[in-house]
Amino acid sequence: MAKQVYLNGELVPQAEAKVSVFDHGLLYGDGVFEGLRAYRGKVFRLTQHIDRLYDSAKGIWLEIPLTREAMADAVDATVAANGLSDCYIRLIVTRGAGSLGLDPRKCSNPQVIIIADSIALYPAEFYEKGLEIITSSVIRNHPAALSPRIKSLNYLNNILAKIEGIQAGCIEALMLNHKGEVAECTGDNLFLVKKGGLSTPSLEAGILDGITRDFVLEIAAEQGVPAVERPLTKHDVYIADECFLTGTAAEIIPVVKVDSRVIGDGKPGPITRRLEKRFREETGK
Repeated sequence: MAKQVYLNGELVPQAEAKVSVFDHGLLYGDGVFEGLRAYRGKVFRLTQHIDRLYDSAKGIWLEIPLTREAMADAVDATVAANGLSDCYIRLIVTRGAGSLGLDPRKCSNPQVIIIADSIALYPAEFYEKGLEIITSSVIRNHPAALSPRIKSLNYLNNILAKIEGIQAGCIEALMLNHKGEVAECTGDNLFLVKKGGLSTPSLEAGILDGITRDFVLEIAAEQGVPAVERPLTKHDVYIADECFLTGTAAEIIPVVKVDSRVIGDGKPGPITRRLEKRFREETGK
């Protein structure tokens, strides 16, 4: 059965899901998106994702032509129409078709697109054995130029860092901010474990306000694991006892080597495993 894509109020076959070549989402990356997950037929933290989508849209002066409640219903309907229980969902809102210029006032009819499909961001073996990553020379966008808290359709900054990682034989790369501090990876937030406590960069480091990141902070508190949001350097990463990444697509994945430095004993650590277990319990995975 052909995949059904939600497009502006209708579910249409994948081959018929089309937007104009004059859409500013295509021409300029002018739009916003969310990545969501459904587990056992229920979308994980749907309200938080919808809220972040609308915050991103407000940040770029884009009015979404649906209420939040209607958007949530459309996400659920798309998952159901594709007969999926566990899946990844991409929710996109573009500026709409306009002229060959930057003026958003000359665009009309923002496009609302919802895709439900399977995804495997990293091979299963890396969840068991851990990732090896490098630090990219590509710095994270300066937050005064483009707030990383806006999930815009322009991900070229992250893609350039991803390319550098791939060329170095790694499938993920760490990005620093304009101060030389640790920000995040190309598609994930980062956590360190040192002496039984968690550390992660704060939002002021120029990172995405990750929803899985927030969940990890919640379950750490629930389990009595101390956690702090603070500036981190590469040195902090190198000397960590454990390191792991979080994200909707990635979920929770351990990192065992960074820039050829072995993290801890080179194996996923006990706190990482505890948090992974609690995550699976919550999602039913």
